Amino acid sequence: MKRKTYTTLLLLAGILLAFASGIQAQNNMLCQGAYWTEDEANLKMKEFAQSWNDRESWEKRAAVIRDGIIKGMKLDQMPERSTKLNVKISNPRQMDGYVVENFVMESFPGFYITGNLYRPQKQKSKNPAVLCPHGHMTDKRLKPDVQIRSAAFARMGAIVVAYDMVGFADSKQVTHDIPIALVLQTYNSQRVVDYLLSRGDVDPEKIGVTGGSGGGTQTFMLAAIDSRITVAAPVVQVSAHFFGGCVCESGMPVHKSDHHQTNNVEIAALCAPRPLLLVSDGGDWTSNTPRIEYPYIQKVYALYDAEHKMENVHLALEKHDYGPSKRFAVYNFFAHHLGLDKNKLPYNYGYDESFVTVLEPDELRVFNEKNPLPANALQGNKAVMKYLNLK
Repeated sequence: MKRKTYTTLLLLAGILLAFASGIQAQNNMLCQGAYWTEDEANLKMKEFAQSWNDRESWEKRAAVIRDGIIKGMKLDQMPERSTKLNVKISNPRQMDGYVVENFVMESFPGFYITGNLYRPQKQKSKNPAVLCPHGHMTDKRLKPDVQIRSAAFARMGAIVVAYDMVGFADSKQVTHDIPIALVLQTYNSQRVVDYLLSRGDVDPEKIGVTGGSGGGTQTFMLAAIDSRITVAAPVVQVSAHFFGGCVCESGMPVHKSDHHQTNNVEIAALCAPRPLLLVSDGGDWTSNTPRIEYPYIQKVYALYDAEHKMENVHLALEKHDYGPSKRFAVYNFFAHHLGLDKNKLPYNYGYDESFVTVLEPDELRVFNEKNPLPANALQGNKAVMKYLNLK
């Protein structure tokens, strides 16, 4: 074998080995699913609590955690968020107290955010805004529960964007198991905030976010790293022992590095002192919230004299969903902290959501034969990952 060829092969082997080592190192930092038992998580929360005892020491730890999120998901390597927004809003439908439209926005060149825009029929000059990410289910944005809460927030006075997880509904440029799903979704959420703040009719001091399950993960991740979020309500997801079971939640090393370890409880606590509502239930990994997760975060809020801004609604007899009683709790919380008018919702021993017209899925889809995916769209996981070239 010629020396030049041999040298080239050695170099190539070295590159492949380094790449494989890098992947292995990253995988060793992943905290996925039920990473700890409930007993282990209880002890870990006590251990974490020993690392801070005042606001200064907490903020030092918070900076490490926030940096771990940003670098762990490679958010700092994503394209600079352009102020030029390529947004298309179409097909307005007048409903009972609200309007629903189809929404498409270019997140970065060739990659699109898809969803629906809900707004009040009678808007003020400045209105609160709400982001509604969703959990794991095929075409979840098109399901009744997402439509209902989005419409209710709009009728109460908010401008609302309900948008797809990558790989679901109209967001089919990549599959949901793409290794960088977490950063794609977080970046998309930041781009939705960019859009909302570009509107002259949105109050920049009143931006809320809420989602259930995987949408709950998106909620507390966004609130942790983006101070433009002023109110957050992650539903049935903040857990001391469960780190998220999907690649879009724990498939990138955001909980652990060679110099720190954290969990979703501390990530949610990064919202302090902004208003935060945890909605939990007795039938999933949030069953310990009143005893473990809530007390820890309350201690963080106490450092800012903001205990009254952090609440927990625990529904011990319920399971993992974003059903009516969970929505009602968020309606009240957002009404109080975003200045929404809860009296716009009919009420009779509970909110009456029957005013919402649940549309057929095809009415809410943004891409079809008449409105195809734009010609510049990146197609497939490999194309998107090659374009971003995250290291």
